[in-house]
Amino acid sequence: MEFIQDLFNKLQLTKESIWISQVFVIVFVTLTISFFQKRAFNRLQKKLTSTKNPWDDLLIGAAGRPLSYLVWLVGILFAAEIVQQKSQAAIFNIIDPIRDVGVVSILIFFLLQLIKGTEKILVEKQSKEEQDFDQHTVQAIGKLVRISVFITGGLIMLQTLGYSISGILAFGGVGGIAIGFAAKDLLANFFGGLMIYLDRPFKVGDWIRSDDKSIEGTVENIGWRLTRIRTFDKRPLYVPNSIFNNITVENPSRMTNRRIKETMGIRYDDADKMSAIVEQVKNMLRNHPEIDNNQTLIVNFNGFAASSIDFFIYTFTKTTDWIRFHEIKQDVLLKIVDIIEKNDAEFAFPTSTLHLQTMPPSGEPD
Repeated sequence: MEFIQDLFNKLQLTKESIWISQVFVIVFVTLTISFFQKRAFNRLQKKLTSTKNPWDDLLIGAAGRPLSYLVWLVGILFAAEIVQQKSQAAIFNIIDPIRDVGVVSILIFFLLQLIKGTEKILVEKQSKEEQDFDQHTVQAIGKLVRISVFITGGLIMLQTLGYSISGILAFGGVGGIAIGFAAKDLLANFFGGLMIYLDRPFKVGDWIRSDDKSIEGTVENIGWRLTRIRTFDKRPLYVPNSIFNNITVENPSRMTNRRIKETMGIRYDDADKMSAIVEQVKNMLRNHPEIDNNQTLIVNFNGFAASSIDFFIYTFTKTTDWIRFHEIKQDVLLKIVDIIEKNDAEFAFPTSTLHLQTMPPSGEPD
């Protein structure tokens, strides 16, 4: 009888220990899957690194850690369910909410990794090639996408936890209207900054000017509320972004050429030499290495002034650099001076001719 009782006790103990073995097996299997998943992803990532396409590297790199977290989440919660069946403790009722929130959190983490990698790839491409966007535009759009991911993920979490999203959205709509009235200028500046990032009338480093608001300088920073401009006397100018929605902005940094437009006058006594001077100046400009002959080039006698006969030059330099432009313009003007002197002509200057009437001797009739 004692032998049978001992055997029964051992069998009972073994039955009680089955759930511990199951938990151990699940944790071991989870560890094994995680180990092989990491190795497989590392090998795959090394192979994809050798290719020229950066997007497959991004996808594998962004999915590695979230997938590992997902494996552990599923494994640990599966083991927790076995313990729940044995213990029936109330604390294990949170397994389902934890699973739902955990999956959504892992998905958010994956999307954030994807957005970060996309920003990096676009910025690297922009540094190598001429693109329509700049680094700050990419970062701004990335921030907007991150905010959207966080808000969407938060709403999904609330829905999985049993909260009504429609009530939250309704409350948010009413609150949004109230906030909109209270912070009208703030929102106007925010959307003004968004339009700057999307339309890209200028970027950091550009020289901009506006006669509407007496704005001129180099853009140093484009924020969500203010744009900081450094004026040419080195003072910072802070402009609310909403201003740019209502003014005309000129961006000289994007000019393709710089223009030389000058009018010069020679004496009326040198009128017979005007034709030769105009032709020689035109030939000089056509052969000048810094003048862009694909642009408009005009040299013509164009008017009679009070003390001179005038001709003008209208042409464009190849460079847009401000300092280099003035060096080229100086060279062009000095060459024109040489041409006028070689033709034995002179520049005119304001003169007045005084005609004196001869008076008859005293006592004689007029």
